[in-house]
Amino acid sequence: MSHHHCPAATDIQTPLAASGRPKDLEKRAAILTAAKQLFPGHGFDGISVDAIAQAAGVSKLTVYSHFQDKEALFMHAIGELCQELLPDHLFVPEAGEPIEDALRALADSFFALVASPAAISLQRLVLADVRAEGRLGRMFWRAGPARILASFEGFLGRAAAAGDLEIIDPAQAAIHFLSLLKGAVNLRMLCCGARAAEIPADEASAHVAGVVDVFLRAYQPRTPQAG
Repeated sequence: MSHHHCPAATDIQTPLAASGRPKDLEKRAAILTAAKQLFPGHGFDGISVDAIAQAAGVSKLTVYSHFQDKEALFMHAIGELCQELLPDHLFVPEAGEPIEDALRALADSFFALVASPAAISLQRLVLADVRAEGRLGRMFWRAGPARILASFEGFLGRAAAAGDLEIIDPAQAAIHFLSLLKGAVNLRMLCCGARAAEIPADEASAHVAGVVDVFLRAYQPRTPQAG
């Protein structure tokens, strides 16, 4: 896997309305809200910019005044869905916060994200996207998973530099952590559907706690042996 930085949600350049007035920002928020609701259920090709504009209560021209094209709108919508459940501040814990607490906060939020109905729907759409040679999958990857992997890799690198964890390859460790969290639970939801396989809160909590425990056992600093 290449470790080059893929564009995060905040890296994607999209022209805002020049004035930046509150009214413009309200319209932009309405457009993104509509996109976040419609894309997961219908897919990239299954919903039109016209339909998103209508749901947002704006004109098609207004959509394009905020977002360069449909692809930019899709990527911003995915980025916002990720930000809502896995905000950037979780990757920069407060000074003095125990590494176990910081990992648990990240794990809880990441699992809530991947177990959400929107995420499951989007994953199914990506897996089914064979007509356009994975174009939807590449957009989804850049807007969501790539940003999360890069952010968590940075978190682990800083934790290793501070001596909180003993990690040689933060990129590989990030994959270990996030893959364990998705695990069989996410596979079950993909196979059975988000509603049919809804995870009880106590089961989700136990799963997350177990993953954090396994991860710390693998990457916690070794205690120097005496003598």
